[in-house]
This record gives sequence, C-alpha cells and structure tokens, in this order.
Amino acid sequence: MKAPQIRRLASRVLKTGEKNIWFDQEKIDEVKESMTKEDVRQLINQSVIKKRTRFGQSTGRSKKLALKKKKGRRRGFGKRGGTQKTRMQKKKNWMKRVRSQRQFLSELKKKKKLNPKTYQSLYKRISGGFFKGKKNIEQAAK
Repeated sequence: MKAPQIRRLASRVLKTGEKNIWFDQEKIDEVKESMTKEDVRQLINQSVIKKRTRFGQSTGRSKKLALKKKKGRRRGFGKRGGTQKTRMQKKKNWMKRVRSQRQFLSELKKKKKLNPKTYQSLYKRISGGFFKGKKNIEQAAK
C-alpha cells in the first residue's frame, strides 16, 4: 500500500486527523508493507506509527493582559460598554447604598441625635429606598 492510504488508516485507528500521523522514517518499508488495520495497529504498538501531539493556543499574551488589568490598566472609557448603571449590578449598588445609610443612622442613634420613634421611621424609609444618600437622612433627622 502507498503511504497516504496507510496514513488514512492510521488516522482512523488513532482517531485523529491525517496531518497528525507520524511515521518512523527508518522503518518506512514496514509501513509500506502493511495492508490492513490490524497491521497498522501492530505498527502503532511498535511505535513505528505515532500520533503527533498538536499544540493548542498560547496563553502568554492573555496572561500578560490579565496582569495589566489586575494592575488597573486598560479600563478607560474606550474599553467600556454600556452605561454606568449596566456596568454596576443594581442589587449590589442598592446593598451598598442601604448598608451605608443604615450604618449612618445607627451612628446618629448612638450620638443620641434621634429618638427611637424617628429612628424607626427613618429605618423603614431607608428600606423603601426613600433617601438618595446620607445628607438626605441628616436633613430628615433635623
């Protein structure tokens, strides 16, 4: 048999593409003498025919980029897609705001600038998203 036909047989046996098949050039005569799949299997066991290892995609460049991004580079206006609202999750934004407002409210309570009843009403308003920020709470507390 000719080498291309043997290559095809070997690719089917090894379950890989024809380009990935390697023949030992010193024993090429044995390869040409083989006729069946069984012969090819024997040659594979003898390491006359081998499956080449194909290299994948290099991750060097991506690692370099990741390092730059970790440092805080490459985050300018040109790289941004979407508005500020879409880039920041709504729930996280809300949690951040509410937690800081509640903390501020508890500080006012500790300083005794609020009586318990107004504290409770303000606390409920915070839960409802009534206040934009701490300054609004301070104005409502007066």
